[in-house]
Amino acid sequence: MQTNFTTEQLRDPGVAAAEKILRTCVHCGFCTATCPTYVTLGNELDSPRGRIYLIKDMLENDRPADKQVVTHIDRCLSCLACMTTCPSGVHYMHLVDHARAHIEKTYRRPLFDRITRNVLALVLPYPGRFRASLAAARLGRPFAGLLKAIPPLKPFGAMLDLAPKAVEKPSPFAMPGSHAPATEKRGRVAILTGCAQPVLKPGINEATIRLLTRLGVEVVVPQGEGCCGALVHHMGREEKALDDARRNVDAWTREIDNGGLDAIIVTASGCGTTIKDYGWMLREDLAYADKAARVSQLAKDVTEYLASIERPEPALKPNLTVAYHSACSMQHGQKITTAPKTLLKAAGFSVKDPAEGHLCCGSAGTYNIMQPEISAQLKARKVRNIEATKPDIVATGNIGCITQIATGTDIPILHTVELLDWAYGGPKPTGVPEPRPSRLDALLAVE
Repeated sequence: MQTNFTTEQLRDPGVAAAEKILRTCVHCGFCTATCPTYVTLGNELDSPRGRIYLIKDMLENDRPADKQVVTHIDRCLSCLACMTTCPSGVHYMHLVDHARAHIEKTYRRPLFDRITRNVLALVLPYPGRFRASLAAARLGRPFAGLLKAIPPLKPFGAMLDLAPKAVEKPSPFAMPGSHAPATEKRGRVAILTGCAQPVLKPGINEATIRLLTRLGVEVVVPQGEGCCGALVHHMGREEKALDDARRNVDAWTREIDNGGLDAIIVTASGCGTTIKDYGWMLREDLAYADKAARVSQLAKDVTEYLASIERPEPALKPNLTVAYHSACSMQHGQKITTAPKTLLKAAGFSVKDPAEGHLCCGSAGTYNIMQPEISAQLKARKVRNIEATKPDIVATGNIGCITQIATGTDIPILHTVELLDWAYGGPKPTGVPEPRPSRLDALLAVE
């Protein structure tokens, strides 16, 4: 794609990076076939190619964002399916992130939009505040329908719909400290506690720590780490996202310098995509660029790490059918496609791939709150495809997907690592069916 930026404009590192990305686009349109919003809405401006044109025009002309640009950029899920499809290697993620930062600096949103975004930014990244808000949501749940009927208040109705009926107690596994290996030590890793996940499903990190320590891996929960910054980063609040990144880089660097780390384990794939991008996000910060790049190289999804180490034979044979939902941040953001399924199969599960697995479930961070209508259509499509496989369980690697899909089906949905922990000697997760006897076992029982 031909661009016409001035020398002065290109002195801005963000604009210079955007210009390089724009020049790789060849208008081919392959991205439109796998873009969930284009497939759902059929509007060229709601495709990656259409958004690229809008971003190019805005940046080249050094214009503040307008309502049209904001509408179509806000509808982008950042699922990154376009990056998987693109034959030219257009780094759409960095381009749309820059556009969102430009929107945040130059566009004044309507009042209720500003309020909603401020509430999300002030609550979700902080476990204490988030837990308190979920407790309060029980009082507001009866009014969800009323709120959804008032257009400016729809996001608050969507929040109430997504809120769990009960809030789990804080897990001791989320406290800073070290968990010693149960067998001969074979590695040392840090684990991201995160923000929303330890409130919504603390059992995910509990299962991870149990499994890794049984496999001989010391697991450290570092002092001082917190939200990865993804939530505010995708809102265009660049400085806050960079502050979150720096805080985590400092926390993990202390552990690297004090005993070394083989990996930084991430159990929420949305967080993993962002942490693996810290090196890029902090590339202009001379005090942090090298440390951030080191952290990004160490960051591993839990299934990515488990696939790299030796594992024993499973402690049981579940013989259950699992529909594996590959979160967008896992398959498109991190390009991890086979490891989770290989691990589940090795643990004794029968794994099914739902149709249209490349399409987003509609969670996408806060997208199911900010864009509830589009999100609901994508969820219904995803649930139909999952249920068509007739599984006993659904497995995925992202807390947002778990929360989203669980509101559309009665099939139990768990994090992949919860099933692996069970198969390798951990407790049976709540809601999972009892192991089914194999055909051979059933025949032997009859005899």
